[in-house]
Amino acid sequence: MTEPRIPDITPLTRIMARLRDPDGGCPWDVEQNFTSIAPYTVEEAYEVADAIERGDLDGLKDELGDLLLQVVFHSQMAAETNIFDLQDVIDSICEKMTRRHPHVFGQFTANSPSAVVTNWENIKAAERSDRDDTSAIAGVAKALPALLRAEKIQKRAARTGFDWPEVSGAKAKIFEELEEVEAASSDAERSDEIGDLLFAVVNLARFYNVDAEGALKSANAKFERRFRSMEALAGDGFAQLSLDAKERYWQQAKGLERTGQAE
Repeated sequence: MTEPRIPDITPLTRIMARLRDPDGGCPWDVEQNFTSIAPYTVEEAYEVADAIERGDLDGLKDELGDLLLQVVFHSQMAAETNIFDLQDVIDSICEKMTRRHPHVFGQFTANSPSAVVTNWENIKAAERSDRDDTSAIAGVAKALPALLRAEKIQKRAARTGFDWPEVSGAKAKIFEELEEVEAASSDAERSDEIGDLLFAVVNLARFYNVDAEGALKSANAKFERRFRSMEALAGDGFAQLSLDAKERYWQQAKGLERTGQAE
């Protein structure tokens, strides 16, 4: 059996240190800071997810490299002002993973994935109790996609007992919010009520154990497939067709998709 290679991240850290060197480094890299780089970090995480969704393992290797570069980039910037360095980052995550897996590294017993998740959440709750903000919903990253963040907030709240006892309550809330959207008297009020409506829909998805973010992503992909099929069926001049004509092509595209004949 071939011995696994021991990863050597030193070349990458040296490259990043050189890029950040004010004397002969890259002007673009030198002028960056945590805030300016943060959007790139998020973007690289999404590109990792896209490669996985495509089943592109070669692409996944490249995208993971790009994401790793982001970790090294942030660590290099922190090291320059003696906040922390890459080794601190590695030590921190190793300590955290050991602490949160007592069923592997300690005496706790967890015989099922659900037991692992329950204990994981209990450990995280205990960690939150040591912080200034001890709220059950503290620590849900504000940079998360809105649907995903809503789901996480709702799950945290539900663990405290603040939840509908039955799915009927979640359904009724959607109709209530729809009425409030209709009753809104200004654009600002309507925007606020539509936000409440979206939050209520995420709650319903949670009751049905549906990933709201994933469900909307699938719906986006489905609409895109059908719209492209509709355009192909209609040919040139699609935009000039009447709405009734477009609807006929839309229904045709849906029918082709159901029978597996869509392009």
